[in-house]
Amino acid sequence: MRVGFYPGSFDPVTFGHVDIVRRAAKLVDRLVIAVGTHHNKRVLFTADERVELAETVLAPVAEEMGLSLDVATYDSLTVDAARAAGAVVIIRGLRDAGDFDYEMQMAGMNASLAPDIETVFLASSPATRHIAASLVRQIAAMGGDVSSFVPPIVASALAQKVTS
Repeated sequence: MRVGFYPGSFDPVTFGHVDIVRRAAKLVDRLVIAVGTHHNKRVLFTADERVELAETVLAPVAEEMGLSLDVATYDSLTVDAARAAGAVVIIRGLRDAGDFDYEMQMAGMNASLAPDIETVFLASSPATRHIAASLVRQIAAMGGDVSSFVPPIVASALAQKVTS
């Protein structure tokens, strides 16, 4: 069984994440959605909320694609968490050249730390390339409509979070 590890903050899960999961399903048999809980990163949703939203949104996608899916948190090095999950590949989505530069640097560091784990970049589909969770949070905080960037349950959770 080929296990993939898809790390990120997922704050919140977006249609871009859905796109990457759909495409990763063609490469791996099991995918671990790894919600990072790094202490120095400011997030809107708690780790438990991010896990719940990711499970709710991504489990039906995985089922449709015939993919085994797990959602878990981690607060260690990505390669250590990937190895603990039994992953042979780390999945990363790329939206633009800025993502590419950063992700290439991370992939190089990860390859030095864990040469047995490959990093695979999936270019975002044109329909989702512009979606960034940070921008979604900003739009929601300013009362904007985020329905074209996130599934309805996430839009609802964002609306509740920014008004409370």
